[in-house]
Amino acid sequence: MGKLQNKVALITGGASGIGAATARLFVQEGAKVVLADLNEEKGKAFETELKSQGAEAVFVKANITSEEEVASLFKQAIEAFGKVDIVFNNAGIGRVQPTHELDYSEWRNTVNVDLDGVFLVARESIREMLKAGGGTIVNTASMYGWVGSPGSAAYNAAKGGVINLTRSLALEYADQNIRVNALCPGFIDTPIIPEENKKELASMTPMKRLGQADEMATAVLFLASDDSSYMTGGSLIVDGGYTAQ
Repeated sequence: MGKLQNKVALITGGASGIGAATARLFVQEGAKVVLADLNEEKGKAFETELKSQGAEAVFVKANITSEEEVASLFKQAIEAFGKVDIVFNNAGIGRVQPTHELDYSEWRNTVNVDLDGVFLVARESIREMLKAGGGTIVNTASMYGWVGSPGSAAYNAAKGGVINLTRSLALEYADQNIRVNALCPGFIDTPIIPEENKKELASMTPMKRLGQADEMATAVLFLASDDSSYMTGGSLIVDGGYTAQ
């Protein structure tokens, strides 16, 4: 029996990268998955792929910065599977640009997705989990929530906010059987990183390589499963040693 047998997991940013790798691992461990993403083509194709392998999966197109769409996402998840036990709050964007050249609209867009969106999904998760008697939330933050980096002011600020939001929610709901933790990845070999930047980013990492999406998925499984049953409010840094420098 898998670690997530009979659990229902909702994954935002679930059509590619870390989200998709986590969905594949979760279904292997017995979970039913709800995949949320803005990319409808990729999302539907991934739903079909998982179903062809015998998994129970549903794709929902959703913009996590919209209260209405987040509420609808959870409504559709409940309609499909009756409950939501686990939420991997993973959707996000990145931007590298000198701060003095950064338009306020670009700052707002990054913070809106990477922090406000995480809040909206977490809030809806908690509403459902309070009804159900508990659950587990894993928020995707970043190693850059712990350390700074030039040209990423909005991203770093948002991810630092996710880490402290995680702590606050964990404390608020710890006695109501809701656990909230954060994953803090380093440089991960996903489509979000341009091919021409990968060698440089690997050289900046003590392990001299990029992380793999599958390596992040195993960390998410730990945080989502009973393996971490006495952990809440924590941040799991998986960065090849970057923040240890």
